[in-house]
Amino acid sequence: MDFELPEELKMVQSLARAFVKDQLRPMERTLLGRSANLSDAQIWLPAEIEVKLIELARKAGLWGIGVPEEYGGAGLNVLGNCVVEEQLAQTVVPFDFGNVSPFLFDGNVQQREKYLRPVLNRSKRAYVALAEPEKSPSLLDFSTKAEKANGYYILQGRKVSFSRLAEDYFAIVFASTKDRVTCFLVDKDTPGFIVKGGEEKSGWQSQTRQSLVLEFDDCKVPLENVLGEEGKAFSLGKYWLPNRRIIRGSQCTGIAQRLLDEATIHVQSWESFGLSISKWPGIQACLTDIAMDLHACRLMVFQAACKADKGELVRDEASMIKLFSTQMINNVVDNMAHIYNGPAYVKGLPVDKLCRNALMTNMSDLSLELQRSIIAKNILKGLQIS
Repeated sequence: MDFELPEELKMVQSLARAFVKDQLRPMERTLLGRSANLSDAQIWLPAEIEVKLIELARKAGLWGIGVPEEYGGAGLNVLGNCVVEEQLAQTVVPFDFGNVSPFLFDGNVQQREKYLRPVLNRSKRAYVALAEPEKSPSLLDFSTKAEKANGYYILQGRKVSFSRLAEDYFAIVFASTKDRVTCFLVDKDTPGFIVKGGEEKSGWQSQTRQSLVLEFDDCKVPLENVLGEEGKAFSLGKYWLPNRRIIRGSQCTGIAQRLLDEATIHVQSWESFGLSISKWPGIQACLTDIAMDLHACRLMVFQAACKADKGELVRDEASMIKLFSTQMINNVVDNMAHIYNGPAYVKGLPVDKLCRNALMTNMSDLSLELQRSIIAKNILKGLQIS
């Protein structure tokens, strides 16, 4: 068993690390705000800066790493994506290397040309609209409905998306059709489709992302804008979902690594009663626990990624990683609170934003129990996990 990254992935890792260090982390102070009351803080990068970063990423060969080559991306394997995403997660600057929703991978040729490629090129944004303002106890019980009539589907209801407000966009909408769920691609100027909210806040309010509310009132969607097949929305991205869960685990390790780095600097620079707090047994225990959790999660991610790249099934490993990485990042944030002698939420510090980013990656209790149920059922069936 070889625990070394292949040489080509070491080069990719080095490129991503250098990009984050040289291009993104210097922007953190500007993004978090320089004034005493943080009135100049921002949640998103200015458009002109984002364009420059995209061009730099293209020149470095890092753009579209998670998109298959046949769809216009770089087609990096799962392990390669994990290596890059771990580096990207170590900054609070909201930038990615051309991330595209895997739902669009399952579109037909025309849909991929009209929707996927513009999203990859950043000429359009996709508002993924799965959640609803009114929470439902079941994913199958959407209040947003779609009925077929006269060569169209008529959408009624409201959805929530956490995408950035854009000038040119479309929505990936999940709606109930009879007793099943269908996915629709709804263009920006479709009559009956309205987007509200998402205004970019300034100051401390910018630390909290503003969701978009997508309203559909007798919205007529052409039949050719059904993504996949009617009633089979939850089959979309099924092939890509386990890999995405593994990559999500790598994002958690990236956040944990940066927090560990920041905590190490903090404890070495602070003293109490003339003694460096790095000498305190409690502080050392917290640092050790963070390092152990981080190491365990990284090994889980890399092992599953290697297995996925061999074409083997990783459904169980993906569920375990999703569950473990959530628990791990919660533990890391708790330990950071001990190290900083209280919640590490000092406004305007990278540590504050990192902790908030960490908690934003957490799953709901219902989702955690779902992952446990999946793993337990396979154990009880006698399926081999490893």
